[in-house]
Amino acid sequence: QVHLVESGGGSVQAGGSLRLSCIVSGYTYNSGCMAWFRQLPAKEREGVAAFDFGAGSTLYADSVKGRFSISQDTANNIVYLQMTRLDPEDTAMYSCAARSGSCYLAASWYVIWGQGTLVTVSS
Repeated sequence: QVHLVESGGGSVQAGGSLRLSCIVSGYTYNSGCMAWFRQLPAKEREGVAAFDFGAGSTLYADSVKGRFSISQDTANNIVYLQMTRLDPEDTAMYSCAARSGSCYLAASWYVIWGQGTLVTVSS
């Protein structure tokens, strides 16, 4: 059974950086997709970035392109989200998610989720 645990959230000033970690257990890295989403209260989850293990490719939301980077450390079973040039609009609960097929940035494609880690960006 796949289990995801996020960490690395916190408070940062605008322009700063954070690196989120998603520790993965029970997952096969030769296929499937790991993705990061974010959500504000009473709003829909927004797909931020995804890593396709089969194709070795990445996918990013337009709002984070050039600022966020998703990567994997298969030796330690961790998927990272490096976030730079943070803006107050990046404030949200960030969660990682997994699926066995191709990558999408729509939450409805994913059935396995972590609990999330909160990121707060102040101006």
